[in-house]
Amino acid sequence: MIRDDIKAALVTAMKARDAETTNAIRLIQAAVKNRDIELRGNANPPEDNVLVSEVLQKMVKQRRESIEMYDKGGRAELADAERAEVAVIERFLPQMMSEAETVVAIESIKAEIGASGVKDMGRVMAELKARHAGTLDMSKASGLVKAALA
Repeated sequence: MIRDDIKAALVTAMKARDAETTNAIRLIQAAVKNRDIELRGNANPPEDNVLVSEVLQKMVKQRRESIEMYDKGGRAELADAERAEVAVIERFLPQMMSEAETVVAIESIKAEIGASGVKDMGRVMAELKARHAGTLDMSKASGLVKAALA
């Protein structure tokens, strides 16, 4: 489980006195805990690895946006700090599906549910998320689904 890998990495980083990695992993744990709290009382919580993967993907996306802004603003030191956090976070993300694998999955779902046009995009996206939530970048998949249904 990803959660166990994160805990083990924290212990390793603390023993190695690696402050940057320790801080980044603590940020990950805090974000996962916040997500757990948000989902309390939810009758249908997602599978644990899917939940943690979603949190990690969101964290990477936020940091990449920050890196872009820092680079535009000439704040190289802050951009480098964000890049270091992204590197730590990405260690825990499962292998993401390639674009070719995503297209194959979309075509399979499209055939199964009989999707024929852009009006079926919501159904295809919902099924895609249900099947591949932890291993798929949904923002990239959205464009591929739209292209496949157009």
